Amino acid sequence: IATGVYSTNSPEACHYVAYDCRANIFVVENQKQLEKVVQIRNSLPYLKAIVQYKGDLQERHPNLYTWEEFMDLGSDVPDMVLDDIINSQKPNQCCVLIYTSGTTGKPKGAMLSHDNFKSRVIDFNYFKDFNLKEAIVSYLPLSHIAAQIYDLWTGIKWGELVYFAEPDALKGTLVNTLKEACPTAHMGVPRIWEKIMEKIKEVSAQSVFPKRKMLEWAMSVSLETNLNCTSSHSYDGKSLLFTLAENVILKKIRSELGLSSCVKCFSGAAPITRTTLEFFLSLNIPLYEAYGMSETTGPHCMSGPQVYRLQSCGKAVPGCKVKLTNKDEEGNGEVCFWGRTVFMGYLNMEEKTKEVFDDDGWLHSGDLGKLDEDGFLYITGRIKEMIITAGGENIAPIPIEDAVKIELPIISNAMLLGDKRKFLSMLLTLKCTVNPETTEPEDDLSLEATQFCQQVGSKATRVSEIVGGKDRAVYQTIQEGINKVNDKAVSNAQRIQKWTILNRDFSIPGGELGPTLKLKRSTVLEKYRNEIEKFYN
Repeated sequence: IATGVYSTNSPEACHYVAYDCRANIFVVENQKQLEKVVQIRNSLPYLKAIVQYKGDLQERHPNLYTWEEFMDLGSDVPDMVLDDIINSQKPNQCCVLIYTSGTTGKPKGAMLSHDNFKSRVIDFNYFKDFNLKEAIVSYLPLSHIAAQIYDLWTGIKWGELVYFAEPDALKGTLVNTLKEACPTAHMGVPRIWEKIMEKIKEVSAQSVFPKRKMLEWAMSVSLETNLNCTSSHSYDGKSLLFTLAENVILKKIRSELGLSSCVKCFSGAAPITRTTLEFFLSLNIPLYEAYGMSETTGPHCMSGPQVYRLQSCGKAVPGCKVKLTNKDEEGNGEVCFWGRTVFMGYLNMEEKTKEVFDDDGWLHSGDLGKLDEDGFLYITGRIKEMIITAGGENIAPIPIEDAVKIELPIISNAMLLGDKRKFLSMLLTLKCTVNPETTEPEDDLSLEATQFCQQVGSKATRVSEIVGGKDRAVYQTIQEGINKVNDKAVSNAQRIQKWTILNRDFSIPGGELGPTLKLKRSTVLEKYRNEIEKFYN
């Protein structure tokens, strides 16, 4: 049984997974990852071997092997022994462990069976049509269920040409790989798509005036055309203007992104904003949302070229069922799953397993959603992220956070606070440059943030020149943006009363974001406890 560990994990996080699953063999890429295991190996009682598959061993340790040495250990084992092991496998036995991201507590080892994977990849093809022999680029962590299904298991079943990106793909080299590979399908988490959007905006802002205006015209034509097609559910008969914009300008943009041959772009693993969806529609790139969990062996609902509605994650794939429980007056209820892809349970956590299943065998997701009359699912919030104020009002944070980021393009991350409190407050971070080697946020503002400052009469070029109320123009503009968001609040309880700008943006090294760039709210609450208490003291 295999399980993955994120390359960004600390030695302590590696120990948690390896100890919990009683790992016998630890396979590491290089010296950097090996050092983590060396630190924890004496507290892993079941560990028999460590294998480093890349680079030379800098020093020898007991039971440490290069990949070649490890392979040689099996050279004297008869094929019959291996065949007996393979033939002993049963469809309902555990095949892979996927550890959850730990955004709502300690990671849990989701046990996925051989049959879970088999039924998933068969169902997945309904929307992805892998009979066309897709070419894709693998760059997301394979310890995450989305990348495993998309990059490995589906291709094993249906045939797939996989290009593995360089380890520094998310530091800037991904586009080069995309240009070389020319994938026919591509998947990204929302933050990846947002980063691409921000980069395009930066390049556009630095272009000469005529070129910039031509791009703006082409994008506006494409967005209007695609929104009309989406609302009418008809994708035929696009206008001459759209054809002109597509052939003269938009094709070139997609080519620069390495997406010239890409006909299916997917987004999953976290909610994506309407602003991001519309931006890519303006490039004639519809982003097809997928929705599922580690516990459902990946996507349970999917969009696709023939199953698409803006801001919907599509319909349940064949063989899978979805229902909503405890619906409110607006039709929002908890999303529940049923099907052969639903997992076996959590490793060593029988009580946690019982908590997520009801008496009829439906898996409860903890997410809130709505279903329209045609069976399209829309995710509207997460139960564990719901803020319940001291006055008893239930508030979904994500729509308010997204509204602030749309109103104020200088804001990188916004986190709403107020659970069991008398009023709402918010932590804000500013868009800044990122160290390409460590991915840590730097003090320099991004180009978009610097332009925002210039537009409001500020000369600031660094985060440190703004935080703490140093830049009155920026603070006043942010307050005005917050006021506009508050004006649209459905009640006084949903108005943001206080806010502050943090010294650094959220990041994976900082611990505020998980490996798939999800916001780890519990970590933020703990890390910025002093700043939060100042709101309420």
